[in-house]
Amino acid sequence: MSMDDRIEIQELIARFANSFDLKDWRGLEACFTESIYTDYSDLRGTPPETITASEYVNLRREALDHLKLHHLVSNYEIDFSDTNTATCRASMVVWRKSDEEDFTSHCVYTFQLIKSGDWKISGIAQKVLWNEGSSSIHKGAK
Repeated sequence: MSMDDRIEIQELIARFANSFDLKDWRGLEACFTESIYTDYSDLRGTPPETITASEYVNLRREALDHLKLHHLVSNYEIDFSDTNTATCRASMVVWRKSDEEDFTSHCVYTFQLIKSGDWKISGIAQKVLWNEGSSSIHKGAK
């Protein structure tokens, strides 16, 4: 695949992360296909599911809107299945902070991507390497 595709995917994953931090919920939803596969079982203890992009964003807004957030993403490994599908594995540190406490997750994400005009995220799987702090400030954490 072209270097342009690689850069576009990296920018998409960065936009995904930055949208949380800026509470740009509309921008976050624009990163996705209409429905997305999600696997946050390491963090939440819940089974993987396929939900609409709108539902994904609403759930994140409810769980995180009251917190200060900072997502750092790097170490992109992009594998193209063909010209319109790819997988991107990336490392991420997610800081969540309330007025009194914080909760940080060190993770590796695997993103499934589809190109339909622009690249979009069609799947997310989060592998937690370790957590630090008080998970009780994050409604979605176990």
